[in-house]
Amino acid sequence: MPTTPVSRPRRYLVCEPRYFDVQYAINPWMSQNTQVDLTLARAQWKTLIRAYRDHGHTVDSVEPVPGLPDMVFAANAALVVNGRVFGSRFHASQRRPESTAYETWFKAAGYDLHRPESVCEGEGDLVPVGRFILAGTGFRTTRAAHDEVQEFFGVPTIGLRLVDPHFYHLDTALFVLGGENIAYYPQAFSPGSREVLRCLYPQAIVASRDDAMAFGLNSVSDGRHVFVAPQATGLIDQLAEHGYVPVPVDLSEFHKAGGGIKCCTQEIRP
Repeated sequence: MPTTPVSRPRRYLVCEPRYFDVQYAINPWMSQNTQVDLTLARAQWKTLIRAYRDHGHTVDSVEPVPGLPDMVFAANAALVVNGRVFGSRFHASQRRPESTAYETWFKAAGYDLHRPESVCEGEGDLVPVGRFILAGTGFRTTRAAHDEVQEFFGVPTIGLRLVDPHFYHLDTALFVLGGENIAYYPQAFSPGSREVLRCLYPQAIVASRDDAMAFGLNSVSDGRHVFVAPQATGLIDQLAEHGYVPVPVDLSEFHKAGGGIKCCTQEIRP
């Protein structure tokens, strides 16, 4: 008999979108001709932060840096497991200075931080699920980084190959529901990676392409409440059917840069 999903308090690290913009194109969602409504973006982001706090979660914030428009996507800056921080080394030159800004925050907060030798984009491609870390590759984070992550944390790290450029980070194609289960879009992955996910997570929620393209899988779950893009209507229905409580939060202005709820959220796991 399925168990009832249970939430637990989380600690999230975020960065205000004070300088958010689309100034370059480093993924299929981005176009240098895109106009960003910064007032709307800031209002949407504040709604997300308020939703986290209303559900009992702690939210810390990194000071944004002028000239780093993607710094709002805090998830890409690191992976934090058991109070240990594995930092980032961005693929795109435009984003590399973000690593230093986040490193400064973690060090000031008393964390020791490992700086990767290989290209690695934090929780964008690294997703802890139960006893494993799922690790994406194909567009950003390298296979060599997966090895570094496993050596650093001592946690079995399972490589998954992404094959659709629209899902260039693992966190656009998969998220953790809670415990040892996930939701994902199979066609974002190579055939072998799809089979790995099917074997490991036979009870997973399988999303449609429409819901994946609506950033439905760029969601954050506290084990029961799922902060999810309201445009992912089919996924929202599935979540409710499985006993989860969807909390729709519209971050559509950030979709212009290829990001959503999870991209804006770094989880600090004690």
